[in-house]
Amino acid sequence: MSASGGTKAILAALGANAGIAVAKLVGFLFTGSSSMLAESVHSLADTSNQGLLLLGGRTSRRAATKVHQFGFGRDRYFYSFVVALMLFTLGSAFALYEGIHKVEHPEPLSTPLVAVLILVVAIGLEGYSFFTAMGESRELKGEASWWGFIRQSRTPELPVVLLEDTGALVGLVFALLGVGLSVLTGDPVWDGIGTIMIGVLLGIIAIILIVEMKSLLIGEGATEQELAAIVAELTGGGVERVIHIRTQYLGPEEMLVAAKLALRPNLELAEIARAIDEAEARVRAKVPAARLIYLEPDLDRQLV
Repeated sequence: MSASGGTKAILAALGANAGIAVAKLVGFLFTGSSSMLAESVHSLADTSNQGLLLLGGRTSRRAATKVHQFGFGRDRYFYSFVVALMLFTLGSAFALYEGIHKVEHPEPLSTPLVAVLILVVAIGLEGYSFFTAMGESRELKGEASWWGFIRQSRTPELPVVLLEDTGALVGLVFALLGVGLSVLTGDPVWDGIGTIMIGVLLGIIAIILIVEMKSLLIGEGATEQELAAIVAELTGGGVERVIHIRTQYLGPEEMLVAAKLALRPNLELAEIARAIDEAEARVRAKVPAARLIYLEPDLDRQLV
């Protein structure tokens, strides 16, 4: 994923959610619908989240320092983790509280048609944001499933936006069902039930994001495909085999590779240096994210 591609998806989501948040809030003021209120808070949280993702992208580009010698690439993981926490607290917890309150103390809706119109328009805007994120994610996703992409991606922004937009679209459908059933049945308790469904949905999405971002913050290594490619490229020339290897992503686009290599015996010092340099060049050409490579030459003790 290019940085511009991720930024495009975030900006599309930011614009859509900001407009939707205002529209939903106006709808709540006209109708008194708890589903509309929960959705307006949800969209407001999403708008703040996109701002945090942009901030993380900016701060992650700071130059390395003596204290942070590997740079600040993990800022993007940190802010994505904060986004997951906000989605859980501002989105899920508030919706559950408001929904339970409305189920226990239902209030009739006024001018529900306004809520329906706003929700339909919001579905269209959220759909635009969702398909923009999907389009920007396709190249990075490759042959993997969408769920596999969310689980395996080392770039946090697009999975976060995809899950947020999925939650927003399904949440809008829940809100539409809550308002619609309240009107059709004359029982406003359905509005509260719709709000609870929104809260549960956001909670599930937030937990998925928290688990994934926590894993990235702790430090994840290369994917199976990347690791196989790195090992294959390290082998060749003066390198007979890889004795052991460790990898870790220092940021979404920067991987650390450390390996001990078994070299052909009786190599001169200059030949050892050339074999190491050539191995590094092959890896960087095949896996561009492998920017920091530390290789230790050794003899193949299985043959000694």
